[in-house]
Amino acid sequence: MPTRKYKPTSPGRRNMVVSTYEEITKSKPEKSLLAPRPKSGGRNHTGRITMFNRGGGNKRRYRIIDFKRQKDGVEATVIAIEYDPNRTCRIALLEYADGEKRYILAPRNVGVGTKVQSGEGADILPGHCLALRNIPLGTLVHNIELNPGRGGQMVRSAGASAQVMAKDGNYCTLRLPSGEMRMVHLDCRATVGEVGNAEHENERIGKAGKNRGLGRKPHVRGVVKSPRDHPHGGGEAKSPVGRKKGPVDRWGNKSIGTRTRKNKRTDKFIVRRRTK
Repeated sequence: MPTRKYKPTSPGRRNMVVSTYEEITKSKPEKSLLAPRPKSGGRNHTGRITMFNRGGGNKRRYRIIDFKRQKDGVEATVIAIEYDPNRTCRIALLEYADGEKRYILAPRNVGVGTKVQSGEGADILPGHCLALRNIPLGTLVHNIELNPGRGGQMVRSAGASAQVMAKDGNYCTLRLPSGEMRMVHLDCRATVGEVGNAEHENERIGKAGKNRGLGRKPHVRGVVKSPRDHPHGGGEAKSPVGRKKGPVDRWGNKSIGTRTRKNKRTDKFIVRRRTK
C-alpha cells in the first residue's frame, strides 16, 4: 500500500501525497451492509453549533462493520478489500461458510482468499479473533474490547496495534499505541495482527479543497477575534495572548498542559499513563 507524490503542476499538487489504492479489489460497497450517514454541520437538535469548524464535505454512506466478531466456529473467506470513507484503514468483506457477509477492519497481510475465524479454536494468525485469555504474550492485536461482548473500541486506526504484555488474575496488561499500559479483562476479545494501511501517516492533504471535502471548515484563531468572541481577542494590531494562566479556549478553559481525563471509575485500570 505505497503512496504516490504528484508532480508540482499546480500549487495544490505541489505538496500532495496520496495512496495508490492498489490493494483495493472492489470499487462498489456491499448494498446490504450500508446505512445512511446524515450530516449535522456541527449543530445539535436545537440548531445551535456545538462542534465548530464542521460542515460541507463529500456525501458518504456508513459501512456496517462487525466489531464484535461473535460468529464463532464458522470459517470465513476474505472476498474483497474495500475503501471506507469513514475511517483511515481499509475494510475486508468476509463471506462465511453459511453465505452471510460481514465487514471487518482489514488487518495487515490479509488479502483476498485469506481464511479467518473467531472463537476459542481460532489460530493465532492475522485476522483471527479470540478472547485475550487465549492470545499468547507478545502478540500484536487490534480492535480490542473494553467490556466483554460490547465490541472492539480501542486500536482501530490505520497502522495501529497493541501488544499483550502480561496476564494476572482476570486481567491482561496491554501496551497501547500511545505508550499507555492498561489492564483489560481476559474475556474481552481482540483481533490478531496490526491494522492495515500503515502508510496513511505519509499522506499529505496538499490543498485546502481536500480539507473541505473531508467536512473541515476553516479554523479562525482566537487572537484575531474580538474580545466578546474569544478571551484571546482584542488589542491594537497584533497582540499576544497576554494571560497569566496561558492559552485558553473560547469558554476560558485551559487548552495546553492540562489533563482532561475525568473518568475516575476506570483510573484503576491504567498501569502507566502515556505522559509522565
